[in-house]
Amino acid sequence: MLTHINEKGYAKMVDISEKDDTKRVAIATSTITMSEEVLDKIKQGQIKKGDVLSVAQVAGIMGAKNTSLNIPMCHQINLVGCDLDFEMDYETSSIKIYATCKSLGKTGVEMEALTACSIAALTIYDMCKAIDKKMVISNTHLIEKTGGKSGEFKF
Repeated sequence: MLTHINEKGYAKMVDISEKDDTKRVAIATSTITMSEEVLDKIKQGQIKKGDVLSVAQVAGIMGAKNTSLNIPMCHQINLVGCDLDFEMDYETSSIKIYATCKSLGKTGVEMEALTACSIAALTIYDMCKAIDKKMVISNTHLIEKTGGKSGEFKF
């Protein structure tokens, strides 16, 4: 039986009221590839819209907090932590984004971590598109998750 379909065949939000609260952690990643010029300007703080990675950090956290507003079947959850990390890779002219989300609750935080990475990447694109419209956001995926009935997952 499909968990997100009701008896009439319509979409529904899964009832998690009987599940136990557990500590849950999810780590996700995304990559944004850009021109060397953009990567250098980000590093040197020369993007006219401001400090790109600081803004992307806040945007990613806001994205994680608002995941249920954008993904219809996601439950509202109480995040107890959200952090992002950025790694500049000069060999591939890209920035790798990592998001770690934590909660104490009845459902996982995978979608929040994935959303955090996606929103951070989109923010970098938005802040740098005047210089490079060919930036590519790719390789967004879950790296690992812990907690809950399904246990641990590692990519």
